[in-house]
Amino acid sequence: MPAVASTTFGLIMPLEYSLSRADYFYWTTISTRWSDNDQLGHVNNVLYFRYFEAAVVAMLIEEAQLDWRRDPLIPYAVDVRCQFRQPLTFPEVVEAGLNVARLGTTSVTYGLALFARNDSDPAAVGHFVHVYVERQSESPVAIPDPIRAVYQRYYRPEPV
Repeated sequence: MPAVASTTFGLIMPLEYSLSRADYFYWTTISTRWSDNDQLGHVNNVLYFRYFEAAVVAMLIEEAQLDWRRDPLIPYAVDVRCQFRQPLTFPEVVEAGLNVARLGTTSVTYGLALFARNDSDPAAVGHFVHVYVERQSESPVAIPDPIRAVYQRYYRPEPV
């Protein structure tokens, strides 16, 4: 899952992502909308990031029972990346797959892939990083144990 190849001059070099459905353990579906298409006739690239976000949020609400409006410890997005592989279009159902590629003390990296329904090749792959913070101070905090347990169910270590 996301593996940093190397760093040069402070830049993070290209990442490697799994292209196999078997490497993603949490799944949700997202229906494209007419307004998602751009003038080129495919889903605009910015929507892929929203689809990534939708998969992460769905997993946290469904599996970890995160209450975004009330919990004292909440995740902040700090890094989102996407490699576009093929276009999605309207009308299409997107199957979003997620795994946990890295699990730190205060942060988690989700590996993500977007597939057109029944397609074996992803339309996009990437990652989304959350850092947990205390809501009031916005200071980093350890991931709460109940949420960490959910992450461990979806953990797929990155390749060495």
